[in-house]
Amino acid sequence: MKPSIKIIRKVDIERQFRHKLELEQDYELASLSQALKDNDNTEIIRSKKRLKEIHCDLEVLSKYS
Repeated sequence: MKPSIKIIRKVDIERQFRHKLELEQDYELASLSQALKDNDNTEIIRSKKRLKEIHCDLEVLSKYS
């Protein structure tokens, strides 16, 4: 495979991964909002933890793009 094709595929995969993370982030923010309304401490902790993980993943992607 030509190097330029590999680069294009890598960029496309990274873009898809970023999009997936952004969608998951939206879902987790909605889940956190509902958990706060319901005063569900377990779900609040879980959502905050996952949001932090997503944030770190997006930060890493930003550094390498």
